[in-house]
Amino acid sequence: MNFKKLNLGLGIAAFGAVSAFAEEAKEIIPEQAMEAARAAGNSFWAALHIGEFTEFLSSILTWKNILTTITSVLAIVLFYIIYRVLKHLVEKGASKSLEPHTVKLITKGISYVFYVLMVMYVLSCFGIKLSAVWGAAGIAGVAIGFAAQTSVSNLISGLFVVTDKAMKIGDFIEVGGISGTVDEVGIISVKIHTLDNQMIRIPNSTIINSNLKNYSAFPFRRYVFELSVDYGSDIDKTFEVLKSVPARCPTVINDNPDYEPKVAYTTLGESGINMNLIVWCKNPDFFQTKHDVCVNVLKAFAENGVNIPYNRMDVTLLNENTIPAVNLK
Repeated sequence: MNFKKLNLGLGIAAFGAVSAFAEEAKEIIPEQAMEAARAAGNSFWAALHIGEFTEFLSSILTWKNILTTITSVLAIVLFYIIYRVLKHLVEKGASKSLEPHTVKLITKGISYVFYVLMVMYVLSCFGIKLSAVWGAAGIAGVAIGFAAQTSVSNLISGLFVVTDKAMKIGDFIEVGGISGTVDEVGIISVKIHTLDNQMIRIPNSTIINSNLKNYSAFPFRRYVFELSVDYGSDIDKTFEVLKSVPARCPTVINDNPDYEPKVAYTTLGESGINMNLIVWCKNPDFFQTKHDVCVNVLKAFAENGVNIPYNRMDVTLLNENTIPAVNLK
C-alpha cells in the first residue's frame, strides 16, 4: 500500500470540503470561516509529513534490517569477549620472555587490529562495499605518507629499536649527548627523564642513526680516577698509598678477581706524574663510588705526605714608592 498517495488524497479531499464550507459560511461568520480554512491547511500539510515519515519508517524497520542489527550486536559482543581473552593470554605469555614495553606494543597492535576488523564487519553487514573503502584508504595512505615522512621514518625505526632490544624501561642511556633513565619505549619515540628530572622525547630515527650508550646493560661498571703526583714523590710509596684507597670505599668491589682494583702510572705530565686508579662497582652505586674514591684519595695522600701538583699564581703588591717611573715622551 502506498501510504504517501493515500494520505495525499485524503488531505486534498479534506482541504476541498473544508474550503467549500468556509466559502459558504464566510458571509455569515467570516472569523469562523478563516479559522476553519487555517485548520484545513494545517491538516493537509500534517497529512503530507505523516505520510513521508511513515514511509521512511516502513523502509527502515524491516525484518531484514532488524535481524541484521541484532546479529551484528551479538557478533560484536562475542568478538569482544574473544578479543579480551586473547589479549589477556598473549599479555600473560609474552611477559615471561619479552620486555614490558614490547608486551605493551603487542597488546596495542592486537587492539588496533580488533577495532579495524569490527568496523569492516559492521560495514559489510549493511551492504557497504569494502573495496571502495580500501581504495579510499589506499589513496589517503599515500597522501599521508608523503606528508609525514618523518613520522614514517620514526615508525620504521621503532620496529628496529624494539626488535634490537638495546634498552628497556629503567635503563640509564645516553644518545647524542643526552642522558637519562628510560621511562617509555614507544613505536615513534623513546621518553627518558634526566638526572635533573626533565622529560626528554628522543625520536627513534635519532636512536637508530646515533651511537647509543646503555650504562645499565651490565650489572657492573668501571670507574677510572685520574690524578697526578709531584715528581719529587716516592714512586713506590705513592703506588702503595693509592692501592690502599679501594679498601676504604664500601661500594668498590674488592673480593672478585675479575673486577679487582688496579693502579697504574700512565704518563709524565708537565707538572707531575699522571696515575690512574681503576675500580669496579655495581651500577646503582656508581655515583657514590665516584664520591668515595675522590674523598679517600685526598685523605690517604694527606696522611702520607703525598703532594698533588696544581697551578699557582704569585701576586706581588706594589706601593707608589716602588712603582718605576715611566717616561711617556
